[in-house]
Amino acid sequence: MLDLKQIRENPDLIQELLNRRSASKEYALAPILNLDRQRRELEATRSQLQARSNEIGKLYGQKIKSGSDSGSPEMKALKDEGNELKAKISDLDPQEKELKTQIETLLLQLPNLPSESTPIGKDETENIEIRRWGDEYLPQNPNILPHWEIGERLGILNFERAVKVAQTRFVNLIGAGAALERALINFMLDRQTAAEYLEVMPPILVSSTSLQGTGQLPKFAEESFQCKDDDLWLVPTAEVPVTNLYRDEILEATQLPIKHCAYTPCFRREAGSYGKDTRGLIRLHQFNKVELVKLVHPDTSEDEHQTLVKDAEAILQALKLPYRIIELCTGDLGFGAAKCYDLEVWLPSAGTYREISSCSNFRDFQARRANIRFKEASKKGTQFVHTLNGSGLAIGRTMAAILENYQQPNGTIKVPEVLQPYLKREFL
Repeated sequence: MLDLKQIRENPDLIQELLNRRSASKEYALAPILNLDRQRRELEATRSQLQARSNEIGKLYGQKIKSGSDSGSPEMKALKDEGNELKAKISDLDPQEKELKTQIETLLLQLPNLPSESTPIGKDETENIEIRRWGDEYLPQNPNILPHWEIGERLGILNFERAVKVAQTRFVNLIGAGAALERALINFMLDRQTAAEYLEVMPPILVSSTSLQGTGQLPKFAEESFQCKDDDLWLVPTAEVPVTNLYRDEILEATQLPIKHCAYTPCFRREAGSYGKDTRGLIRLHQFNKVELVKLVHPDTSEDEHQTLVKDAEAILQALKLPYRIIELCTGDLGFGAAKCYDLEVWLPSAGTYREISSCSNFRDFQARRANIRFKEASKKGTQFVHTLNGSGLAIGRTMAAILENYQQPNGTIKVPEVLQPYLKREFL
């Protein structure tokens, strides 16, 4: 959520930064400013009425103490005026609350401001490639099959029976396929805990308040699966429950940075991806992921973001999977991110790189929504933390990359060296 005070004091700058996100979509600040003006006028009126009410109460008490007759015309007039003021104040309270609710509703619909260093661009075509890694590991096999085809041939992936059990965009992992998925989860968690992330196994059902806190609601309601009878939602990512562990808390500065890793199944409707990646493991309704989440001091936010990227790419390097890092431009930036780097792994059957992790710095955007603050001994008051997160990594997409990049001419899959102790085998 954006800072209302910042919008009020710098509306032109905020509007310009929002416009960088999209040339076609308008983010109107005028309705927010208009409602805020009405609210502040009501607040000023209420304060004046309350001051006069307090003054009358004090005067009435003094006169009673000095012996005035409570039934005299003067005292009756004071009492009547006091009652009238209380009634007016009582009438203003719900109006003020309604205006606050309307302002918050509009603020929740505004995306985060892009950081000063985020490249300006209209869409993903203007993202910037930062670097590539692993060219020496690009497969030389000229006849690589798509991962879903080799997976079905090996009997480790089955999509047809998943449709029978559920619907399209689900998969059954069988035998070595299930073992590979489990090995990847354990390997990623082991690596990230070794990098000083504290492991969490959170609930995979979360409340609407939690989804609002991290920015999925109200904007992305259609992307999530809801259990309406209980006001619970299946998690779209572990970012939601892990960040919300600290909702409505005031932390000590000495507790920062807080670093968590978490494995969860993730559930997404993929409502806006009709016709995209309909085959394989790239875009499923249910998939597993290891997530990295940080709560940090604003002064270290940028450095922590760079470290987050390195922690995510360390997994790809250990698996010897070729990848590249893309810096997203303003037109491709996620709703809550101020700055974001995508890690894209090489998929040889498609001859392209595909996203496997997004590492985002949200600055104080999520912390304002979830009310996560910290205090420093040397300063008065509290500040909002900065939140960051990224996939470390998406398991299904990692499996897809392994099935293609490690595919052998004889139709087997060589198990990456770092996974062999987990799988107790060299080939699939």
